[in-house]
Amino acid sequence: MSHDRKFFDTFMLIIGALVLFSVAMIVLSEIIGGRTQEAFIAEDPAVIGMIDEQIAPFGTVVIEGEAEPVVETPPPAGSAPAVVVAPQAEVVTVAAVSGEKTYNSACMACHTPGIAGAPRLGDVADWSGRIARGIDALYANAINGYQGEAGVMPAKGGQINLSDAAVRAAVDYMVAQSQ
Repeated sequence: MSHDRKFFDTFMLIIGALVLFSVAMIVLSEIIGGRTQEAFIAEDPAVIGMIDEQIAPFGTVVIEGEAEPVVETPPPAGSAPAVVVAPQAEVVTVAAVSGEKTYNSACMACHTPGIAGAPRLGDVADWSGRIARGIDALYANAINGYQGEAGVMPAKGGQINLSDAAVRAAVDYMVAQSQ
């Protein structure tokens, strides 16, 4: 019986050592393989091209009277830079932007009640100091955002889908209504 017990103990010790060795090899291969594969995938042109294709815009909006935009694509590594017109799935031509429509759809939520220090539409006192700084300053604050003593203005009023032209038209509308 003692002989069987000794055999069993030795057998379990060998099995345990083999399991530990196997686990150690798996962990080591995951560490080494993970580091090399991540670097390989990050530099693979096929993967980079697939990612660029997935995040590329699917269309553009062209405002009537303006030239169609040229889309610059980054050159492949090791080549001379070039400007390429990317194929677009759809080009939509729209009429010139209406400041009143942009105001009604994106701006009135804050500029009607004066939320977060927003100058109220039609309130000459609210607008006089801002207008005195110039229309370019108003455009810059509306497009890029503003945070100061007078209040907070998120970039494009938080409506990132608005074009700069639509924001300028809305500013022009509000200034015209508030002088």
